[in-house]
Amino acid sequence: MKAMLCTAFGPPESLKMTELPSAPLGKGQVRVAIHASGVNFPDTLIIQGKYQFKPEMPFAPGHEVAGDITEVGEGVTQFKTGDRVIAMIGHGGYADEVVAAEGSLLKMPDNMSYIDGAAFTMTYGTSYYALKQRGELKPGETLLVLGAAGGVGLAAVELGKVMGAKVIAAAGSDEKLELTKKFGAESVINYTKDKIRERMKELTENGRGADVIYDAVGGDAFDEAIRSINWLGRLLVIGFASGRIPTLPANLALLKSCDVRGVFYGAWRARDPQDAAQNFKEMLDWYTQGKIKPHVSMTFPLEKSAEAMNALLSRKATGKIILLSGRS
Repeated sequence: MKAMLCTAFGPPESLKMTELPSAPLGKGQVRVAIHASGVNFPDTLIIQGKYQFKPEMPFAPGHEVAGDITEVGEGVTQFKTGDRVIAMIGHGGYADEVVAAEGSLLKMPDNMSYIDGAAFTMTYGTSYYALKQRGELKPGETLLVLGAAGGVGLAAVELGKVMGAKVIAAAGSDEKLELTKKFGAESVINYTKDKIRERMKELTENGRGADVIYDAVGGDAFDEAIRSINWLGRLLVIGFASGRIPTLPANLALLKSCDVRGVFYGAWRARDPQDAAQNFKEMLDWYTQGKIKPHVSMTFPLEKSAEAMNALLSRKATGKIILLSGRS
C-alpha cells in the first residue's frame, strides 16, 4: 500500500509518499481500498503535534475516506466484501488502503460518489451535531454562520436551511457569499467590508440578532458576533480558523442570558454512538433525496497532499478539498 507518512512533526511539505506492507486485519475490522480521502483542518494540526491526539510515529493523517471493502475480519457482521463505504478514522486516510473498525463505517447510498462520500462525515457530522444537539436549532430561528463558505460552514448553512432556520452567512469575500446563497443563505455579511454587529441589526427583526451563532472562525469575528446574539441565544464554538482563540467578557453572557457552547464532535461521537448513527441516518436520507450535497471545489492526487493542505490553510478553497488515490 501507499501512504503519505508523517515521520516528524512539521508542515504539510514534510509528508512523504511511502510504500508500506498492508496492515494485518484484526477482529472486528475490515480492509478498505480507498478511492477518495477528505482534507480537513484537524489534519493540518495533527501533523504539527497541535491536535488533541498524537498518534504514534510514523502515521498518515486523514480522518475520513470512501472506498470498497476488500477483506472482512473475524466477527464483522454488518458489512461484506464489495460494500461501498465511508470510514471515519482518527488518522490513516492519506493512503490507498486502510484497516478500519466495523463501528467506524457507514454504507454509502447507491447514488453517492466516492468523492461525495469522502466529503461527508467530518463537515456534516460536525455541523449537524452542533446545530441539533448543541444549538437546539428550531424552525423559524435565525442562524448566523461565520466562515460560511468553508467546509463545516457551508454544511451548516445547508443543514440550517433544511432544518427550517433563517440562515445568515458571513464570509470574507463577495464570491464566497454568492456560493452560500446557492446552499440556502437568505442574507449575507462580508466581514471584510461590514461590521457584523451593524449588519445583524439591519437583517433581523427589531435588530434582535441571531438565535444561534455557528463560529468556526474565532478571533475578531467571535468578538463581534457575541455582541449580535439574541436573548437566550446560543453561540457554538467550532474552531479557530482565524488563528486567535478569543476570550469572552462574562458580562456579555449575563446581559443577553446567552450560552456559549463548545462543540467537540469526535468526543461526542465516541460517547454517544447511537445518537451519532441516527444523525447520519437522517443526513444520508437527505442526501438520497437531493436535499444536501457536499460542495467540492478542489481535488488533488494523493501524492500532492501538501498542496491540498496548503490550499485549505490559505483559504483558497470553498467547501471541501478531496485527495484521489488513483483507483477511480
